[in-house]
Amino acid sequence: MLLGSQLRRLREARGITREAAGYSIRASESKISRMELGRVSFKTRDVEDLLTLYGITDEAEREQLVSLAREANVAGWWHSYSDVLPTWFPTYVGLEGAAHLIRAYEVQFVHGLLQTEEYARAVVRRGMKGASEDDVERRVTLRMERQKYLVAENAPDFHIVLDEAALRRPYGSREVMRGQLQYLVEISERSNVRLQIMPFSFGGHSGEGGSFTVLSFPESDLSDVVYLEQLTSALYLDKREDVAQYEQALKELQQDSPGPDESRDLLRGLLQLS
Repeated sequence: MLLGSQLRRLREARGITREAAGYSIRASESKISRMELGRVSFKTRDVEDLLTLYGITDEAEREQLVSLAREANVAGWWHSYSDVLPTWFPTYVGLEGAAHLIRAYEVQFVHGLLQTEEYARAVVRRGMKGASEDDVERRVTLRMERQKYLVAENAPDFHIVLDEAALRRPYGSREVMRGQLQYLVEISERSNVRLQIMPFSFGGHSGEGGSFTVLSFPESDLSDVVYLEQLTSALYLDKREDVAQYEQALKELQQDSPGPDESRDLLRGLLQLS
């Protein structure tokens, strides 16, 4: 995505159409569009030819972008789990790992970045009916690996609004749920985690469309991406007007929910009831 956005910026600065750019690398206009959106792999030769077309002659600048192309084609660590993942999900894991700010609303269950291992296992078993125990364990292992982002040296900021329904819907045994609630109390005290609970008592709210995640990146060239997961696919929205609507919905959810301290008290209250 980063390389694609930089190639788009260079093309537009020279006033070159996508059709002309495609012709220069023996490709279609639609392929140039997919390249600029970061949705296809990059051939080093194509990047070099495009840079020549765009008038980039400085060797240091060319090498920086060509190196980016090589990095873009290296499979991430999560690709070794592709056999147990839906086809659309590896893309999300890559975006999640590159984000510096993750904002989300979750209503069905606790967000994957905050699940305990036991709770995650119960969720995965429910979602992968008929899967072998090995496949379940590989999916759980991937989820635990993703969580390392939150405690890494350059951890992203994670702002999450959990609907009370996600906390009251049991996955696993009573002890599993107690362990999950206790973990949420603990993880919510991290400086990079802002956890809020949308209580039933508030009534209707701006999250009526269901769960979603907004990913923001440190590179100014990259637009925010909204991730929407469905039963058989997922949507990645990056048009400004689409993203703006989800950001507004999340802003309202944050404003309408109790703050982090009050939400932590709600979690402790649920613990006493469990």
